[in-house]
Amino acid sequence: VRLVESGGDLVQPGGSLRLSCAASGFIFSTYTMSWYRQAPGKERELVARIFSGGGSTYYLDSVKGRFTISRDNDKSTVYLQMNNLKPEDTAVYYCNTKGTMPWGQGTQVTVSS
Repeated sequence: VRLVESGGDLVQPGGSLRLSCAASGFIFSTYTMSWYRQAPGKERELVARIFSGGGSTYYLDSVKGRFTISRDNDKSTVYLQMNNLKPEDTAVYYCNTKGTMPWGQGTQVTVSS
């Protein structure tokens, strides 16, 4: 199993980023996929989740209306479109299923002016 996150960067408040996570080693299309984040000094938290069929999603209240999770089962990739970013979104972002797979290295998102 391998999860490789990418797309993180330094952006100004109000900016946008699109994170990608390429998965391998399991049957991607049959798994619920999630994005988590961990800010310095805080515990890892679930940000968004998309179920295997792609029709149902979940979002952390603080990102609703700003973040959109999507998936491409043909590419075994899950995405997180992040708009109107805020400084409190600064964290390392990770993808996983429901936290049961080995964690990847994550991708750093920093929102700062």
